[in-house]
Amino acid sequence: MSDNDSKLYYSIGEVAKMFEVNTSLIRFWEKEFDIIKPKKNKKGNRLFTKKDIDNFHVIFHLVKEKGFTLEGAKKKLKGNKEATINNADVVQSLQKIKKFLLELKEEL
Repeated sequence: MSDNDSKLYYSIGEVAKMFEVNTSLIRFWEKEFDIIKPKKNKKGNRLFTKKDIDNFHVIFHLVKEKGFTLEGAKKKLKGNKEATINNADVVQSLQKIKKFLLELKEEL
């Protein structure tokens, strides 16, 4: 995700691009996970907030990176949501550090 957090709402296309997934997966996970609650404009277009994207990061981490099933991810979020979110945040921070270090290595 970009470091530009000043934006209030993101389109489904922008969210799909952030995670390099299809928009259909975004819509599917929206139905499956009640923590993703985009607003809809008059046209019916989904408008995702920063909180929705943060929640999507957690789901993405559990399902795509940790290999959880959808049911397993739902149980994990219900069981100890705070710890799960904190863990996903740590992983995301470490990935940013890794990317920075690899870029730094290329410059040396």
